[in-house]
Amino acid sequence: MSENNRNLEYGVNDVPPAGHLVMLSIQHVLLMFVSVALPVIFAGQMSESAEFAATLVTFSMIASGLGSILQSVGLPFIGSGYLCPNVCGPSYFSVSLSAAWIGGLPLMRGMIMIAGLIEMVLAPVVQKLKHVFPKFIVGLVVAMVGVSVINMSVTSLFGLEYKGDALRSEDILIGFTSLMVMVLSNLWGKGFMKIYCLLTGMFAGWIFACILEPEYLLSLAKVSQTPFFALPVIGPQFHDIRFDFGLLIPFVVISISGSLKSFGNLLAAQKISEPARQSVDFVPIRKGLLADGFSTFLAGLLGGMAVDTSSSNIGLAGSTRVLSRWIGVTAGIIFIVLAFCPRLTVVLTLMPKPVLGASIIFAGCFMICTGLLEMFGEEWDSRKTFVVGISLIFGLSTAFLPELYARAPVMITMFFTDPLPTTTVLAVILHQVLNLDLLAARLMRKKVDA
Repeated sequence: MSENNRNLEYGVNDVPPAGHLVMLSIQHVLLMFVSVALPVIFAGQMSESAEFAATLVTFSMIASGLGSILQSVGLPFIGSGYLCPNVCGPSYFSVSLSAAWIGGLPLMRGMIMIAGLIEMVLAPVVQKLKHVFPKFIVGLVVAMVGVSVINMSVTSLFGLEYKGDALRSEDILIGFTSLMVMVLSNLWGKGFMKIYCLLTGMFAGWIFACILEPEYLLSLAKVSQTPFFALPVIGPQFHDIRFDFGLLIPFVVISISGSLKSFGNLLAAQKISEPARQSVDFVPIRKGLLADGFSTFLAGLLGGMAVDTSSSNIGLAGSTRVLSRWIGVTAGIIFIVLAFCPRLTVVLTLMPKPVLGASIIFAGCFMICTGLLEMFGEEWDSRKTFVVGISLIFGLSTAFLPELYARAPVMITMFFTDPLPTTTVLAVILHQVLNLDLLAARLMRKKVDA
């Protein structure tokens, strides 16, 4: 292990022993499976058959797996080279469903491909951002990566699936028990227990759920009715690709938002992978955004849901101090293999929601605190207070008041979509505006010196 990574279990370029590599990858695969619910929900909203849903899940998992491999390998021109897996992107769900209602799956596929191309075009722009991301803004973005998973993680912890669902004390107990097993395994565990804290908590929570609520045990009966291996049934919906430029604006908006979200995730991945680095290296960030856009394009081409980088998996890597990019490669391979194993897929999708929610909270904690430590690790002043404060207020308002922004003009909804991209955009703009006097003074001094 390199000197820079001496405080890590496995650094970004380290290759764990084969057994550890597989087990550590499985931890990440379990978190990646949270997103498999999206194509299932999508098929239900479209009133499609079980065969359609299974095929959509298969192609979505293949795209996620290939994207994870491409992102983590880090080829000369594409891929960040960080442990940053891809999953089905929830930010694309709403517009994808709208496109499918208008023109079916072929139209959804075509528009997702356009969104991926837009993100690929935007990727080189990140090279120009070198001077607009000082250390405290990087810390803010990293913290917001953790904040962005709050909604999904807390609703899952409480076992909620739909708005208006009642809270059950059993689900709350299962969720908090799972979370505490993960936390205590990470804090007090040694060796195997520490680096596999997520697996330990997940399986402990699952067993506890089966004891406390027999319905979780009964649901596993579905497994015996599912084949172990199956190829996707490619129906007529998967034979065509269409485009509608009337839908271009909402897909441009989402692709910009998705680019900003992935930008934050990649910044976070770089920070935890290279803790000794003092400034951002934008080359792997650019390559990572290019890989993310290509993966989204590939998802549309294959016939799956749009994919995106996963904040939860980056948080898991940071909390366990296991950053090897080869885990991302192996997790991607496992995810692709599982796409053709319906029985294993069904088992994982039956994992109790409170256990999944606990897993995401566990991963998000590290991102929030790492970002805050980075943000306040330098001298503070009133300018930074206003940059951070105003950005946070409006960024978090997108989560607290979504109905307000739903009625806003397109130019507003383009950026006020989610806490992470909104906070990032506002922080960058405010930092430049509130420091115009300092910039003018520097230019004046240079002119005088000249």
